[in-house]
Amino acid sequence: VFFDLETTGLEIIQLAAVSGGHSLNLYVVPRCRIERGAARVTGFKVRGQRLYLDRRLVFTNTLREVVVSFIAFLRMLGRPLVVGHNIDCPLLARALDELDLRAQFEGSVSGCVDTLPLTRELLRDCGLQSFGQENLVRELLGINYKAHDALEDVRALKTLYGFLQPTTEVVRRHMFTLGTMDSRPTVPWNKRTKRTSPSAGEFQTN
Repeated sequence: VFFDLETTGLEIIQLAAVSGGHSLNLYVVPRCRIERGAARVTGFKVRGQRLYLDRRLVFTNTLREVVVSFIAFLRMLGRPLVVGHNIDCPLLARALDELDLRAQFEGSVSGCVDTLPLTRELLRDCGLQSFGQENLVRELLGINYKAHDALEDVRALKTLYGFLQPTTEVVRRHMFTLGTMDSRPTVPWNKRTKRTSPSAGEFQTN
């Protein structure tokens, strides 16, 4: 399962996930104010406790409802591997701890993979200046897409992963759980630089 979070500061404002023909796309009204510069970049605005994206009103849930729905989505898919880019897993872990839902999440997945270190390993000799997801998709696939929209981001991540085709051995090297995440090398929290082991056939990531 590929997933992506859109945030304002450290608060989740959108969660999207895709796996095969299944998708999930949910929004949250943030508790903090969306700065004007961030609103220009993302298209998100809050007016009267209602969330708008590109001037269109979107249906929202509480953060708990969004995270519970994500866990249910994962359970439906039979403990898949969860794949995100850069800060998505740490931000998700933060929300899970805040809501006391970490155990439920960990029981619903086989592990996590962060594609930032994975792509750095696979593409270390390619001379790329940035391993941000938007740059990787543009440089490797020749695709420009609407970044800062979690659903577009996650679709792009799925396409990028399919292009890279990491081997089972590479994926295993980059697998972790939320419990072991704190011991991994830290990555600067910058979205623009934006986780018995199953066999290759059991890595349910698409």
